[in-house]
Amino acid sequence: MQKLGVIEDTLFVPMLGRIYASEHCPQVLYDKKALELKNKLPSDLIEQNRQNQYTLLASASRSANMDRFIQSFLERRPNGVIVQLGCGLETTYYRCDNGRTRWYDVDLPHVIEYRRGLLPEPEREIYISGDAFADDWIKQIRKDVPFAPVLVTAGGLFHYFEENKVVELLRMLAGFKEIEIVFDAVSKGGMAMMRKKYMRQVGHADAQMFFCVDATKELAVKIGNVKMITEEPYYHYIPKNGLRLSTKVSMTVSDRLCMVKMINLKL
Repeated sequence: MQKLGVIEDTLFVPMLGRIYASEHCPQVLYDKKALELKNKLPSDLIEQNRQNQYTLLASASRSANMDRFIQSFLERRPNGVIVQLGCGLETTYYRCDNGRTRWYDVDLPHVIEYRRGLLPEPEREIYISGDAFADDWIKQIRKDVPFAPVLVTAGGLFHYFEENKVVELLRMLAGFKEIEIVFDAVSKGGMAMMRKKYMRQVGHADAQMFFCVDATKELAVKIGNVKMITEEPYYHYIPKNGLRLSTKVSMTVSDRLCMVKMINLKL
């Protein structure tokens, strides 16, 4: 398989987090498909994984949060469509599919090629090779489903890009109507902490990070004509029973200082 770049290589981080949670903390997240893929990942990833419980569960918590938003959206809009931007090796379809929803996964061509080798396209999940910040993928989806409500997820994606690029993407999507987006974002303080500790801990200290959000309402003003559905502390809904004390403390501090949040916008 093709070698991945610095940013694309971070796609293994959430997979390792989901495997860890499934094996040790299933109350946070249980991912049967991730466990099935464990032995198909590069062996050195498992052997050289030096993450602590907090960083592993930070990744698993993102997936658990996304699952919650997706399930809520499909309850409200049962004819809705799910789009995963920067899908990497996410296995959300296998955790959240309701048996009727159409799914689209968007990522760079060599990431999609790698993904397809591990996760061949199942029924109703379509892979799209391309740039998440271009409009090709949303045009293709709107051609397939012109009027269906769409939930776009962008988990762990926007951190690596400049704010103006993220804002331009959200403005572009707003022009296609009936679209919601959910993504995780860090504050300026959270960004500094991620650069200093988290990215080094997960083995990607060389990955540049730029986008942060201190106030979602201010971001909404920059985008223009959007509605903030919700802004939630990242670990608010994550079960903490059975976790190590250091992990619980880190999660609590993160939420109290608003270092990481989940943001849901109606575009």
